[in-house]
Amino acid sequence: VQLQASGGGLVQAGGSLRLSCTASGSIIGSNAIGWVRQAPGKEREGVSCISSSDGSTYYADSVKGRFTISRDNAKNTVYLQMNSLKPEDTAVYYCASKLGGVATTAGLYNYWGQGTQVTVSS
Repeated sequence: VQLQASGGGLVQAGGSLRLSCTASGSIIGSNAIGWVRQAPGKEREGVSCISSSDGSTYYADSVKGRFTISRDNAKNTVYLQMNSLKPEDTAVYYCASKLGGVATTAGLYNYWGQGTQVTVSS
């Protein structure tokens, strides 16, 4: 399983970014795919996840109403649209995958991609 994350960058508070996670093979259709972030000095936090079976989703309370996760099976890609970004969203964002349903915590993921840096300036 290979997961390739992209789309990070520097944005001002209130701005938007879209992260992409491209997965190898057919795992988009069989695995839940999600995003985990880690800020300096903090533990990893499960941000959002989308299932493969019924499209159910999970969002951390800290991002509800601002972030939207979606999946394009034809492109083997999961997206995380991040709006109304805040300085506290600054972190390395990792794409991750697990068998079965959505993950609500970072520790539930089986496979990890590399991270992409998101920096939100105030």
